[in-house]
Amino acid sequence: MKNNEHTFVICAYKESPFLEKCIKSLKKQTAESEIIMVTSTPNPHISGLSESYNLPLFVNEGQGGIVQDWNFGYAKATTPYVTIAHQDDIYFKDYTKEALACVKGCKRPLIFFSDYYELRDGRYVKSNKLLNIKRLMLLPLRVKPFWNSVFVRRRILSLGSPICCPSVMYAKENLPKPVFKVGFRSNEDWEAWEMISRLKGAFAYSKKPLMAHRIHEESETSAIISENKRSDEDVVMYSKFWPKFMVKILVKLYAKAQKSNSI
Repeated sequence: MKNNEHTFVICAYKESPFLEKCIKSLKKQTAESEIIMVTSTPNPHISGLSESYNLPLFVNEGQGGIVQDWNFGYAKATTPYVTIAHQDDIYFKDYTKEALACVKGCKRPLIFFSDYYELRDGRYVKSNKLLNIKRLMLLPLRVKPFWNSVFVRRRILSLGSPICCPSVMYAKENLPKPVFKVGFRSNEDWEAWEMISRLKGAFAYSKKPLMAHRIHEESETSAIISENKRSDEDVVMYSKFWPKFMVKILVKLYAKAQKSNSI
């Protein structure tokens, strides 16, 4: 039976060969959710899959782009909790069950997120340098009382963004609109977490890997890193937390860690 609490919003773009696998993983959830699709690049591939799986499809006829599509899809969801599902990724069967259980243990949840695996060449990568660094950064949030600490989560985010964006479930009623700001190409999620981190409420975290983030040559993240366009946005984000001399050091360290996120 579907719950009326949670929606997966699949942001579909062009003709991803992995879109159907993402849909199937959402359909196999042990706690069934609403599933909708949004796109700013309508085509027969996307519309065909929406019809095959009986998923409502909404076309963003306004300005396109990652942030614009995320905000558009987020607004189309009518449930209290929303996950923006990235079309190339896989969600393990207990994602929704675990996410809802975590937020229901909070007085005022803001976001939920989990650990994750990477998916490379059809194989799950459970541990590498980047994953291990992110897990180390998130160690304080394994202690539940720290979920509500503005100080703790801002100290974590001051070192980088260890939160896996596609693993995030949003508590719409407790968040401002829109969640994402137009202007960034790679750090739109980090900027959102920084904004949300200032609010009263919980960053609910599960150390269980509940999804797999696919890394491949055509992914937006790999493209941005290969074009060396990320560092400018990193400077902007680090400047929200640190003086200039520290920003330069952290940008160099962060760039080295992020190289493992490209092919």
